[in-house]
Amino acid sequence: MTPAALPADWPFKAQSSLVSTGRQRFWVIDTGPPEHSGDTPALLLLHGTGASGHSFARTIPGLAQHYRTITPDLPGHGCSAKGFAGRLGLDAMAQDLWTLCDTLQVQPQAIIGHSAGAAIGLRMAELRPVPQVIGLNAALGEFDGAAAFLFPILARGLATLPFAASAITAFFGRPGTVDRILAGTGSPLDAEGRARYLTLVRDPDHVTGTLGMMAEWRLQGLLNRLPQTATKVTLIASEGDRAVPAQVSIDAAKRIPGAKLHLLPKLGHLAHEETEDGLSALILKVLAQNGSPETPPRT
Repeated sequence: MTPAALPADWPFKAQSSLVSTGRQRFWVIDTGPPEHSGDTPALLLLHGTGASGHSFARTIPGLAQHYRTITPDLPGHGCSAKGFAGRLGLDAMAQDLWTLCDTLQVQPQAIIGHSAGAAIGLRMAELRPVPQVIGLNAALGEFDGAAAFLFPILARGLATLPFAASAITAFFGRPGTVDRILAGTGSPLDAEGRARYLTLVRDPDHVTGTLGMMAEWRLQGLLNRLPQTATKVTLIASEGDRAVPAQVSIDAAKRIPGAKLHLLPKLGHLAHEETEDGLSALILKVLAQNGSPETPPRT
């Protein structure tokens, strides 16, 4: 998808731009307090598989009152869909996101990751020090049984088939189908939220990138290393999540030294898209409790 193809009312379109890191280009929402400078503490927000930076549309305003917020479309997704072939696995994505941070001259005070974005955030924290990682319905579990073997193979096969993405967009790119998929996560969303996902599902480049990420996704190494995690970690999980059950975060928190756990009743997988403030008040509270300034220091 090109930025020009985004609807005029796409979240934070005016605060976004294509950032070249040399071999790739990321579409990045970059916003913060009025007249923020290079000294303003920064947060990196990472969405989940199949979404885009728009996922944090309700979260960003609350956080951007106090922090510079950097919210890229992940490699292969949204307007960052092209140029990442062969670099859609966990390690490569973490490396390329650090390259983006270097290009922007940003050292995140914290990484806030939703679903697969939380796994990427933890991998980034293994590569370089990050004060803390906050996972929202973090996808920190492998597939079970035959799915562990078949799912990547199926995704890889689809990703290499000509016209596969076009066929998927034609099959799934219908309002009723997208509505059912979202409802199946425990987060039905409002009409505006559903329309944004419909826009993504109808874009063949986005679908191709999403399939590529699924095909290259390998999590077991990270899961094995959870007990060696050195950064502060907080996992926020929704008890109504049908995509990544809260038990995944409960189990992961037990394996991460010093991890904190917050359980949210009723909300689903896209809790930050359901709540009015996008969970920004809770995130700010966690940041303050873990030693990050809720309001950046004045110089």
